[in-house]
Amino acid sequence: MTSRYINVAAAAQKVLEDTVLHISESLYNKTKMKAICLAGGVALNSVANGRIVEQGLFKDIFIQPASGDNGLPVGAAFYVYNTLKKQKRVFVERDTYLGPKYPEQDIISALKKYNLPVYKSDSVAKETAVMLTNKNVIGLYQGRMEFGPRALGNRSIIADPRFEDMKDIVNEKVKFREAYRPFAPAILADHCKDYFENDYTSPYMLLVYKAKPFAKDKIPAVVHQDGTGRVQTVEKETNPRYYNIIEEFYRITNVPVIMNTSFNIKDEPIVCNPEDAVRCFLGTNIDALVLEDYIVKKTDIDMSKYGNQEDYRHNRGQASKH
Repeated sequence: MTSRYINVAAAAQKVLEDTVLHISESLYNKTKMKAICLAGGVALNSVANGRIVEQGLFKDIFIQPASGDNGLPVGAAFYVYNTLKKQKRVFVERDTYLGPKYPEQDIISALKKYNLPVYKSDSVAKETAVMLTNKNVIGLYQGRMEFGPRALGNRSIIADPRFEDMKDIVNEKVKFREAYRPFAPAILADHCKDYFENDYTSPYMLLVYKAKPFAKDKIPAVVHQDGTGRVQTVEKETNPRYYNIIEEFYRITNVPVIMNTSFNIKDEPIVCNPEDAVRCFLGTNIDALVLEDYIVKKTDIDMSKYGNQEDYRHNRGQASKH
């Protein structure tokens, strides 16, 4: 990417941020309301969203996690139910794990289909955390798929953020994408203020915060060049399995943060079912795959039997050729 394109992108971002801040300030001055809801594609701009938090006008900020076209039916349904039918507003969205969930047998079937060992762990959080500390890149598949564009621990690729080269490893050898693409810090919610200048809850990875000075050295893989991070705060109540992994990692390393990115490669959708996850695992340099309580490590299999990695990156759901 040339400097011209970089400068144009930076200018467009600056104009967008200034416009969003102007609109939000105008709304506040007009209504004096301390709560604001954001939706639409622009609401996925986490830098602009973070600026609204820093603006300090609003006590409560809600950003619909599927703020693109896929979220439009949600708003339409609420409008009909709450406004046209005048029904009481009782639903509170606390997580975005609303997608498909597959039974344990589907996991076992996917592993057997590709002749992978079927090993079920009785301490999956601890084993996963230990693998992270050994610089393993892990594909994490569990529970219901996320609704929206962000992977929030159920269809994620996770790694140890303490290694600066980890972002290059994942971009080049796993995601197959540009080196400048960033990764998110997934942090135990109670520790957000320890590493970032703001601790306003960010469960959907839609807010960018300034990192504290020491964080650049402590968790370099998830702090951007400008000293910020696109934060995901993780709470036990909304995703206990994911929380337990980060908590175990914290117990071992004294760092309550892991690196998180979506479980897919460039130009492909996020994995949905167990076979998608297995194919992405075999088609990339992911070191280990965690499917609910089942763990597969590349060190435990003979990858030479699986042929060309590229065979697994496309045509999802088709039978393997090995």
